[in-house]
Amino acid sequence: MLGLVTGVLVAACGPIGFVGLMLPHIVRLAVGGDHRRVLPTAALGGAVFLVWADVAARVVSAPMEIPVVVLTALCGGPFSLWLMRRDARRTTGQGGP
Repeated sequence: MLGLVTGVLVAACGPIGFVGLMLPHIVRLAVGGDHRRVLPTAALGGAVFLVWADVAARVVSAPMEIPVVVLTALCGGPFSLWLMRRDARRTTGQGGP
């Protein structure tokens, strides 16, 4: 199910949409499950992540510039695969937190 939602999101929004999937999960691991803390922290974290991804896209291949979506996809793709694998382990009961 997560793979389907991810595919629809990326088709509609492009690879930057991975940020909206990645950051809430990462923030939830860092600050806990309280939504009053997760929501503002995820919003701030997403903004900071995109700013640094843009800076990296401009600096890595200077004087040319690579699209920022390349860096977000390089981060979001493996993260999405890890998340699906983790969820599959939980549903099959193969252990792990």
